[in-house]
Amino acid sequence: MIYLDNAATTRPLESAVAKAETYLKEEYFNPSARYHGGAEVSRMISRARGYLLERVADRAEFELIFTSCGTEADNQAVFSAAKRGNAVTTAGEHAAVFESFKALKNRGVEPRFAPISADGSVDEDALLSLVDEKTSLVAVVHVNNETGAVNDVFSIAKKVKQKNPRAVFLSDGVQAFGKIPVRLTKDIDFYAVSAHKIGGAKGTGALIRRKGCTALAPYVMGGGQENGMRSGTENTFGIACFYHAAEEKFASLREDAERIARYRERLWALLDRGLFERISPENGTPYILTVSATGLRGEILQRELWDRGVAVGTGSACSSKKPFSRVIEACGYGEEALYGVLRMSFSPATTEEEIEKAAQALNACARARRVE
Repeated sequence: MIYLDNAATTRPLESAVAKAETYLKEEYFNPSARYHGGAEVSRMISRARGYLLERVADRAEFELIFTSCGTEADNQAVFSAAKRGNAVTTAGEHAAVFESFKALKNRGVEPRFAPISADGSVDEDALLSLVDEKTSLVAVVHVNNETGAVNDVFSIAKKVKQKNPRAVFLSDGVQAFGKIPVRLTKDIDFYAVSAHKIGGAKGTGALIRRKGCTALAPYVMGGGQENGMRSGTENTFGIACFYHAAEEKFASLREDAERIARYRERLWALLDRGLFERISPENGTPYILTVSATGLRGEILQRELWDRGVAVGTGSACSSKKPFSRVIEACGYGEEALYGVLRMSFSPATTEEEIEKAAQALNACARARRVE
């Protein structure tokens, strides 16, 4: 199987799983236990926390709270920070943020949505025009999970703070962490990440918080784990797997990104221009190429490609029940293009041979459908 749906989830790295397995079979102790075994597991969590945080931020200025996933991290940040006035985000957000913002109106907070460009990046001027003295939260996704567009969240956050210093700034970094270089600035208050997008196990994520930001409340109540910010016995296997997967990813992050960028462009070069229209920008993440087989049905092509041994996406796996992508629709595409969307997303394990075989299959399936 040629797997090109890594933006939905990645295959867990065998090396990371092997290293983490001890926390399922031998070191299975509760990290809150006061005996030696619990203390050892607690120390592993501390090492993992420090390593993951230091890849993208200064430990003196930021802290990391483990969660069950990126969605939980986004939800906790949104519902903690958006307590008054209005909250501003983009039409291109992941559902974890977008749906949370829609729910804010039931909590007395006005949600405001800035438009996005044809490539999925936010219209910065439009976003900033929505920010005023009553804005409590601004959320901008770092890498658009549907198109791969990269928003300059550091510049945007700085401009937001200049306009309203009290506004809290959140960025969903799930498609950026471990894939592109990231260094959080003092203008970023919250940053959400996830393990299973970089070869870790499903069920683990994290919310990174700037230490000076007090706008965070517990989302899960109980025994006070994670410094009171996320109760519940820690998923020690998942945390260890996240840790070791990140070690492998960050060791070759730049080299992998450069190689995958070449593969992405190679795939696009091999696709029949008469059949496919490109949606992803050239300056987006190397890891996503979204196209449309205009006039065809993406879900039909997806099934036929699976039968040929190629797995691709048709958009966000978190919105697979919709007839077409909300985000791509917000980019301004019409129905013929919307129904034909296919998203190919890569990992460091992707090979050039797989890219060439996938292109052949994509062209063959689309040509056969076009003839009918």
